[in-house]
Amino acid sequence: MTRLILMIDLTGAGKVTEAGLADVALYLDKQLVWGPLPSADELMAFFARLTNQKRGLHWQDGSPAWRVERAGAKGLGLVEYCAKHESVALWVSPVPNAQLSLIWLLDYLRGHKELLPRLTLAQADVAMSIPSAEMAKMDASAFKLHDEHFALASAAWKAYRASTPQDLRNLLDDDLAVLPQLRQAVVEMLEELPSPTTGLGATEMRILELIAVGDKIPSDVFPGHESRNDRRVYDYWEFGEVLDGLARCPAPAVSGLNEGPFSVEMQQDRKRSERYEQSKLSLTWLGKAILAGTEDFTRHNPIDRWWGGTHLVNENLWRWDAVSSTLIAP
Repeated sequence: MTRLILMIDLTGAGKVTEAGLADVALYLDKQLVWGPLPSADELMAFFARLTNQKRGLHWQDGSPAWRVERAGAKGLGLVEYCAKHESVALWVSPVPNAQLSLIWLLDYLRGHKELLPRLTLAQADVAMSIPSAEMAKMDASAFKLHDEHFALASAAWKAYRASTPQDLRNLLDDDLAVLPQLRQAVVEMLEELPSPTTGLGATEMRILELIAVGDKIPSDVFPGHESRNDRRVYDYWEFGEVLDGLARCPAPAVSGLNEGPFSVEMQQDRKRSERYEQSKLSLTWLGKAILAGTEDFTRHNPIDRWWGGTHLVNENLWRWDAVSSTLIAP
């Protein structure tokens, strides 16, 4: 029997095995913070044996094919594969998407009692690539999972999938300490709901703040290593769509974006990608007014996006007041 580490929104599987902390390390990667959530059937199929699931809708898709094959996992369901190992450690990033993936995973594993004695959880202090010094610390800090962890995860996952944000907001009134990084993830997700004053979420407002300083190109406002944008809800591709949403709409808040929409196809076209990156960004009159708190983006533009199970449109616009930690119904 061998030791398995499942890394959620973290990289460095090779380093983990080289350090002798596990015999096998695989990635689990599913974006849950942008766009509509997968259907109930797709969510179940994600962890099942590989049959006809589309790319991105199976748990093995987060790892390179060669790593999955070398690990002896090819085509297997997650529970089936975990049963081959003496221990299964979940190493989880602190970013909201990783915490959402964790509660989804624990909700799924709750129904497989035979695996529970093998499971441990280690929460990283840093996102993405784990420094070597951090790995031993994570291994030492891993703790056993019990019924209380699974119960909280199931409640939180159900709340995130609900048709309104109310149940997730109500979680903040409870003790969430058994999953130490869940509270911050919930707060960061709520902060992405439209503000009652500006109609924009925290990431969108941070983009406007950075552009307002002047002399900015897209890479200056994208989050990343040593970036001044410390918002961490959206990944690279999702963030590009957020910026598009501010610049490519009936009443833009941002001007100067010379290329788009932001997509894999655009990035693979060298000339288009260069035009995009050379864009000189500035705020429109609306962007300046939003930043001053005198205009609301949603009064000038249609809204149509998903926040968990909540479909945000102009007629169903749930808002979040970060100052008072208050959810405001449409």
